Amino acid sequence: MSRTLHLTQDAEADELLSRDPLALLLGMLLDQQIPMEKAFAGPKVLVERLGELDAHRIAGMDPEEFAQLCSTPPAIHRFPGSMAKRIQTLCRYLVDTFDGDVRGIWTGEDPDGTAVLKRLKALPGFGDQKARIFLALLGKQWGVQPAGWREAAGAYGDPEARRSIADVLDQQTLEEVRAWKKQQKAAAKK
Repeated sequence: MSRTLHLTQDAEADELLSRDPLALLLGMLLDQQIPMEKAFAGPKVLVERLGELDAHRIAGMDPEEFAQLCSTPPAIHRFPGSMAKRIQTLCRYLVDTFDGDVRGIWTGEDPDGTAVLKRLKALPGFGDQKARIFLALLGKQWGVQPAGWREAAGAYGDPEARRSIADVLDQQTLEEVRAWKKQQKAAAKK
C-alpha cells in the first residue's frame, strides 16, 4: 500500500513514517509532553544518527551510548535520557515477542481489532489511550484495518474525529487537533 503521511509537516520525516512501521511506533512512543510533530520527527533524527532503524540493533546497544545518541542536540525529546530507556525497552520487547518485526503486532495469527489493541496495550510505554490512538492511526492512515478496529479504537476511530495524531492529514487538521486538545484541557480544569 502506498501512503503519504503528513504528521510532522517535514517531508523527510513524514516519508520515513509512511514506510517504516518501527519509525511510526517510536514516534507514538515519543508522543508525550512535547508537540506531536517533534515526537514523530524523532525517528528521523535516530535514522540520521544510526543510519537505519532496526529493533535488534537498538535493543542491543549500550544504554549509555544510546542515551548519548538521543541527547545530542537536537535531542529526540524533551527528556532524552528517559526516552532512550523507553525506546530500548520497547525494542527489546519487539525483539523478544515479534522477532523485531513491528508488523507482527497486527499480522501475527490474523488478529481482529480487539486483539491488536490488546497487543498494543502490552507494549512497554503504551497505556490504553496511547494504544487506542495508535490503532486509529494504523486504521486511518496505514490501511491496517482488522475487523472491529474502529470499535476497539473507541472515539479515536471515529472517521470525522479531530482528536489525535491519527487525524492529522495536513496543517489544517493539525490545528484542528490542537484546538480540540486545548478545549479538553480547559474543560478538565473546570
